[in-house]
Formats: sequence, structure tokens, C-alpha cells
Amino acid sequence: MKRLVVDVAPGEYTITRLPQGELPGIRTSGLVSVTTTADGMSVICPSSAAPPSEDSRPGWRLLTVRGPLEFDLTGIMAAMAGELAAAGVTILAVSTYDTDHVLVPATDLDRAVEALREAGHEVA
Repeated sequence: MKRLVVDVAPGEYTITRLPQGELPGIRTSGLVSVTTTADGMSVICPSSAAPPSEDSRPGWRLLTVRGPLEFDLTGIMAAMAGELAAAGVTILAVSTYDTDHVLVPATDLDRAVEALREAGHEVA
């Protein structure tokens, strides 16, 4: 596995579940991920832009692999997930066209950064 460069985004993120329906208007410069299934809609976004919901989980920090990454690269998410799992850090993974993102509980950010650095990755 080649050495990754991982950026820690500023601010806190929230993971929210909404009922299936209209996409909320979220305006932000941070990562926004919306996934819909038959069970509902999941939204990941900066906490400052999170839509109101009884099913919200604030308190996440975003780690982004500096990209763009080529589609034929393998093992990036597996390596990060394995290294963070070994450190006892819960993750929520999101991939986009250009790169991979991992959200970790804000309370575990220092442990996550340390685990990635110990594995030989650069964390900015």
C-alpha cells in the first residue's frame, strides 16, 4: 500500500436520517453526501448545515484522502479501515468520484490520526 496523504477537515459533521422524500436544501462548502434507500434518506454534512431530524448523530470529524485517486487503485479504504479498526476507532466510509472519505467520532480524532501516522500515512 502506498503512503496516503489524509486531510482533516475543519469543523464537525452530522449524520442524519430523514424520511424518504424531498432532498433538503443544504448549502455548504463541506462534504455533503445523500443516500436514499427504501428505508429512508441518510445525509452527511457539516453540523452547521444539518437538516432538523430526531435521528441525528452529530459529533463526527472528516478525514479525506488527498486525491484525485485513480479508479484502478485497490485497498485504500481497506487499509484505512483496518488501521482504524485496530486502534478501536469507529468509522463511516464514503467514497466519491475523486477520493475516499472517512468520518470518525470527534472524541476519537486524535487516536485516528495517531493510528494513520503510525501506519506510515501523512495526516495534515
